[in-house]
Amino acid sequence: MVHLAEMLNYSGKKVVTAGATIPFPLVPSQSLPDTLVQLGGATPWTPLSACGDPSGTHCFAQSVVLRGLDRACHTSQHAPGRPLPSPLHACSTGEEVLALYLQQQQPRARSSAHLLLAPCKVAPPYPRLFSRLRQQGLVPDAAPTGPAVDSIPVLGALCSSSSWNRTLGDLAQELSTLDLRRWASFLDAGVERDDFQELLQELHGLAQCYRAGDGLEA
Repeated sequence: MVHLAEMLNYSGKKVVTAGATIPFPLVPSQSLPDTLVQLGGATPWTPLSACGDPSGTHCFAQSVVLRGLDRACHTSQHAPGRPLPSPLHACSTGEEVLALYLQQQQPRARSSAHLLLAPCKVAPPYPRLFSRLRQQGLVPDAAPTGPAVDSIPVLGALCSSSSWNRTLGDLAQELSTLDLRRWASFLDAGVERDDFQELLQELHGLAQCYRAGDGLEA
């Protein structure tokens, strides 16, 4: 994470998006390679940042952490001699599986993959937040039975992507229409028009750092 942050900062990319899969959809009879293969080319996490749909954007660097999976699920247990369903099933560790999957999804990105055994603990009301619903998302007639969920596997990701080019550019464009004279609180706080214009220029410059064709060079 420190090395990744240094690379991003050196290239001027100082903003990242966050994403998560809660819970990570591992079926008890499957392994991590099985689940990742079933995800296909779709982004395996849901965006948590206000940058819109990440599909079609270029990822410069990403740090992904998957926690809460038993070590026995990290790799495939196929019998010797049987053809492997995918290259992911040939990996010997869970870190290798996740790293290869990220490389397949974003070949040009710098990726960091980590697996932690400890799951995410959940506290009320979250243990029954989704267990109250039917498979189709409908509310059942009777109260749920059985013990509440106390922990879940979670995949989390921090990504520096080209989606910030439009987001930061739109923000700078919107701020450029702001008339400080109509906002007394800004003037009372000591904000000068020259300082504000300099801030807009820096914001435009930051947006340009996230052009899709750029890499991690300065």
